[in-house]
Amino acid sequence: MNPNQAVKRGTTQPSRTAGWKQSSAVQWGLMFLFVLLFYFSLSPHLVPETYDIQKGAVSDRDIIAPHQMEDQKATLKAQEEAANRIDSIYSIVALRNENLIDQIFLRIEQLNADNEVTVQNKIDIYRNEIPNKYSEFTDNFIKVNKGSGTYNDPLLEEMAGIVKDQQYTIPEETFYKLPKLTSEQLVEMRQVGIEVVRKLMVEQLREAETARTRVAELVNASSLSDRTSREIVQELARFAIMPNKFLDKEATDEAKVQAKKNTPPVVINEGDVIVKRGESITPEMYELLQESSLLQDKKNYWPQVGLLLFSLLFVLVIYSYLHQAGGVSGSKLSYNNSQLFMLWLIFLINMMIMQIAALTQTDSAPYAGYLVPAALGTMLITLLLDMHLAVVSAFLFAIQGSIILNTEQGQIFDFQFGFVIIVVSFTAIFTIHRASQRSTILKAGIMVSLFGSLSVLAILLLNEQLDRGVMIYSVAFAFASGLLTAVLVIGLMPFFEVTFGILSALKLVELSNPNHPLLRKLLTETPGTYHHSVMVGNLSEAAAESIGADGLLCRVGSFYHDIGKTKRPNYFIENQTNIENPHDTIEPKLSKSIIVAHARDGVDMLRGYNIPRPIRDIAEQHHGTTSLKYFYHKAIKQAEEQGIQPDFTEDDFRYPGPKAQSKEAAVVGIADCVEAAVRSLRGPTVEQIDAMIHKIIKSRLDDNQFNECDLTLRELDKIAHSLKESVLGIFHSRIEYPEDVKSKERLA
Repeated sequence: MNPNQAVKRGTTQPSRTAGWKQSSAVQWGLMFLFVLLFYFSLSPHLVPETYDIQKGAVSDRDIIAPHQMEDQKATLKAQEEAANRIDSIYSIVALRNENLIDQIFLRIEQLNADNEVTVQNKIDIYRNEIPNKYSEFTDNFIKVNKGSGTYNDPLLEEMAGIVKDQQYTIPEETFYKLPKLTSEQLVEMRQVGIEVVRKLMVEQLREAETARTRVAELVNASSLSDRTSREIVQELARFAIMPNKFLDKEATDEAKVQAKKNTPPVVINEGDVIVKRGESITPEMYELLQESSLLQDKKNYWPQVGLLLFSLLFVLVIYSYLHQAGGVSGSKLSYNNSQLFMLWLIFLINMMIMQIAALTQTDSAPYAGYLVPAALGTMLITLLLDMHLAVVSAFLFAIQGSIILNTEQGQIFDFQFGFVIIVVSFTAIFTIHRASQRSTILKAGIMVSLFGSLSVLAILLLNEQLDRGVMIYSVAFAFASGLLTAVLVIGLMPFFEVTFGILSALKLVELSNPNHPLLRKLLTETPGTYHHSVMVGNLSEAAAESIGADGLLCRVGSFYHDIGKTKRPNYFIENQTNIENPHDTIEPKLSKSIIVAHARDGVDMLRGYNIPRPIRDIAEQHHGTTSLKYFYHKAIKQAEEQGIQPDFTEDDFRYPGPKAQSKEAAVVGIADCVEAAVRSLRGPTVEQIDAMIHKIIKSRLDDNQFNECDLTLRELDKIAHSLKESVLGIFHSRIEYPEDVKSKERLA
């Protein structure tokens, strides 16, 4: 047989733990409860509330913005206002009008020098050509610059229209004066005209007339002395001057578009009142509620889907750990449905406390969240279930806390709270997992306070802007949360222990107190049984720890396993001091009834004192269905002496059971037999003790007493080795070692 294979021989009895606690349907139902718990606990923080409301209706409540949202209509209005505030943009066009007046003077010089053309013809030519040069100049400028990228086409079109509208009309008499000008006069006039036009066109001109009024002043201040020359230059300069600053529609439109882009959106902050109670729902309000998915007829279900997936992932983490650790499959950790429900209840309490703490937070005092006793859940799980499960739960609590306690807009998590929760949770786990007294909880609470305060202080010191008041309050709240955690754990522990029959290490230590009424009764009324129980406790604790079972449970269970003997103490050999054995004078069947009754009587007494179920099970199961062979053989002998046929079988002299359902009950049963057997020996040797222990274990193994407790052969070997070591240590002075035996033989 494989030494790691659980002992299974013969026909086994149905397991007493079968039922709802091991039901797969109940197990999946509990997992569904976890999903519901996570979903509805986080829903107020992740899923916006929707309202059944119509246009024109009066709101019966304040409708609060669940998150920061954009008021699109107000944003469009603000953008239009920003665009309207943009003034028209005027661009400067460098026309270089001095070239126009230069061309006019060159033409005059050329034509005046031609003697073949009559004066009248010259006048007619000037009357036609000079105005045309104005149009030719502007048309040529537009042609050259159109499509070049220097000026946009709408600007050039705008320029063409305005220049045409503001064209100067040269007086008629000026044309009659032009043919009379000499070449020398034209050269001088040309220079003055170019200079005057250049100087005036440097300015930004929307109206040409503004510059034209200054022409006479500049010409009169020039070197021209001849009156006629000055008058002609003035008229030609006025003619050459054009406006150079024009409305740039394209640039204006671009500026307006940019102004709209630069306009920040009008936002409604989280917590702002969108609609006040008693206020009528206007079309604008209704449209805003609709755009924000706050109306039930336009409800957005994606957040619900995301939260459901989020909750399923949380449950998957828990299930995966329990499955890997063996909790769901029923191996080492053996988490039944009762324990899973207790885990659910711990999560419920922890998340409810987080929700209450979140109600105390405000925008100005988000640090109130540090007051939450976030380590409560991990501390309870460590004490009542398992340290490793508490580690997994700590990460879940941190994520949930960073959601529930988040006050920042535009983000789902506030990992400042998550970091603090992780720190205090791990502090609680590592300071409480070996707790043996309730005062340890208070010590753990103080450690949680210290490390929680340090983690908060570290976070605050990392911020560039340090507010001393905020720092003091935050650290103080974090310190208070540790003390509050200890108080709540101390208060909740009895509730879980009583409701779920949990036997925590703290409860076991309390039950091991010799001042407990039952142990005092055992000591005063059955001192022999009390001493026997203490010895069994020492043996079973070491044996249980050697196979990874609960050694403390075995020790305390051993203290109470024979409490039923206090009802008839004199009928048990360890209490028969200086008195005759009453079994010598009564029938074997009656003796059997008295002996086997102590297990049942013990359970009744333990139940009367509200002793937890695991200890009652040890008292009931430590004998299993073993046979009282002494009284059976005594009855057989009496029947033979009386010459009658026995009307009973060996099964009539067995304990009623049940067989051991746990490793701890089996270990206590073995240790009980070993202690009694060793006590009956006189001067035992090491070999005798070793043989006796293996004989006891083999006898129980052959009797199928371990069929229902999943003990393996390898574990039975470890138990035998541990019991041998413990017996040699406890009964050291009574045991004859091989050297002692050889010495006695030589003396003989």
